[in-house]
Amino acid sequence: MKKYIILLLVLLVEFSSIAQSRKITGKVISAEDGSALPGVTVLIKGASAGVTTDVDGVYEIQAESKDVLIFSFIGFKSKEIKVAAQSIINVSLEMGSMLLDEVELKVERPAVKKRNLGYSVASVSTERGYISDNSSYYNTESYSAIEENIFKGALKSPLSTFSIDVDAASYSNVRRFLNNGQHPPKDAVRIEEMVNYFTYDYAEPKGDDPFSINTEISTAPWNDKHKLVHIGLQGKNIPTDDLPPSNLVFLIDVSGSMGAANKLPLLKSAFKLLVKQMRPEDKVAIVVYAGAAGMVLPSTTGDEKDEILKALDQLQAGGSTAGGQGIKLAYKVAKDNFITGGNNRILLATDGDFNVGASSDAEMQRLVEEKRDEGVFLTTLGFGMGNYKDSKMETLADKGNGNYAYIDNILEAKKVFVNEFGGTLFTIAKDVKIQVEFNPAKVKAYRLIGYENRALENEDFNNDKKDAGELGAGHTVTALYEIIPVGVNSKFDPVDDLKYQESKISNEAKKSDELMTVKLRYKQPDGDTSKLITMPLKDKAVAIEDTSDNFRWSAAVAGFGMLLRDSEYKGDLTYSAVQAMAEKAKGKDKEGYRAEFINMVNASTLLASK
Repeated sequence: MKKYIILLLVLLVEFSSIAQSRKITGKVISAEDGSALPGVTVLIKGASAGVTTDVDGVYEIQAESKDVLIFSFIGFKSKEIKVAAQSIINVSLEMGSMLLDEVELKVERPAVKKRNLGYSVASVSTERGYISDNSSYYNTESYSAIEENIFKGALKSPLSTFSIDVDAASYSNVRRFLNNGQHPPKDAVRIEEMVNYFTYDYAEPKGDDPFSINTEISTAPWNDKHKLVHIGLQGKNIPTDDLPPSNLVFLIDVSGSMGAANKLPLLKSAFKLLVKQMRPEDKVAIVVYAGAAGMVLPSTTGDEKDEILKALDQLQAGGSTAGGQGIKLAYKVAKDNFITGGNNRILLATDGDFNVGASSDAEMQRLVEEKRDEGVFLTTLGFGMGNYKDSKMETLADKGNGNYAYIDNILEAKKVFVNEFGGTLFTIAKDVKIQVEFNPAKVKAYRLIGYENRALENEDFNNDKKDAGELGAGHTVTALYEIIPVGVNSKFDPVDDLKYQESKISNEAKKSDELMTVKLRYKQPDGDTSKLITMPLKDKAVAIEDTSDNFRWSAAVAGFGMLLRDSEYKGDLTYSAVQAMAEKAKGKDKEGYRAEFINMVNASTLLASK
């Protein structure tokens, strides 16, 4: 009997050890050439736990023997592997694409019971979020509704006015959906943010202005009767050593909703990359919020990196989300450590799910508007999925004179905090507005592609009290106009001729060789009065094959956004045509961002055919 008891105990111990969660590591490579695949999503099937591979294709995840790991990446076929007794699982992915039913994501929300939570295959985007057609699923992500810009007649509406936008959150968020085998909600696709995700080879600014203006005109790839106008701004590049000192406050959401691996753990890794970029003259404080807000690290100089990293390592998720209290405390800490002439900024990192305390959008907006006028700017960094509040994150960054990024993997963190360090954190021009006047003798109608959330009234252009976008050191900004030339019949002609009024084109306009005039206003980062720049653009269109890589790449990305949104203006454009255009305009691609885009287009082609 004693022998059997001992045997039973041994079996129980072995069973217990097998059932225990343990560390699984491995490397993911391409089956085609054996190269490492960074940014691959590694998920535990049927759970919210997951990680992404690092720059070397290596991952580390906690899993049990009974678990099944799902490996998925844009442009590659997903693969499922049971953990069993393995502790090292190396994976080779074949070229192809994920199908919509290959990835199963679960989202844990304790407040909602008796429902199987996760992403739906078919979803409807609304102002408050998108809700699944499948009653088994529910999702609380929210996106502001976008009404796509329409064509306006140049004779009756000759002015187009908007604020620049250097945010790129929409692109990485769209990538997250496609990488998980899903079509993004239409309102998650902001075309200007997709175009501005990429840097362009524009001329460096000369003279006193902090940016240069670059323009091109050619045929619109999706409608050969229309023209496409490309406007590009290049911000002045400033060496890191010459940047002003930074007074940063990391405002970190450590509420219960941040517990997933693609939230707080990824957030901590991302901020560590930023800390390593800090100089001795820089300083950072860390404020966290959950059920209440508190400071876990007082303002600490950049040469004390070990102290900062230690504070980050100790952060854990739990509790509700007192976002309003956290922002107020962060602003107080930033003001107490204010650097005159420096970069005073709060970096808010969250899934956007503020739900306790002073959390109304209006109250938050008033607070950040007040503090930006005092010289403290706000940058927002989004993480996670399932309860993500894109609309709130975008609004706070816009009102706080900051930029907005969505970080879906460690490579995106490297892009934001390392590759684009200056542009992310250091403003060289604020309240940058663009106003275009079209010559009705040349232009019948026009439409601005994207920037729907950045539209301004024409009177706002000369109003220095009206807030607009900020341009960071080294940043590029690109805007595209689609034009219906005079004499071209189009189904998109905005309105019929008036019966009781007559509108005339001046002789000066008829004699001019100018297609349009581009005007810009901007202020110095600490200034209150704007400066005006005016640039006429002559009607000298060239064949699209003779345009720059800048022109064709931006057109390809814009076209991709139009297809994802199912735009009424997409004409006969196809994913294959977008991919072909992008491949020819790829140019220098040191970081591989453009190659990744081409893979995304290829994946979308396969999803669209399903």
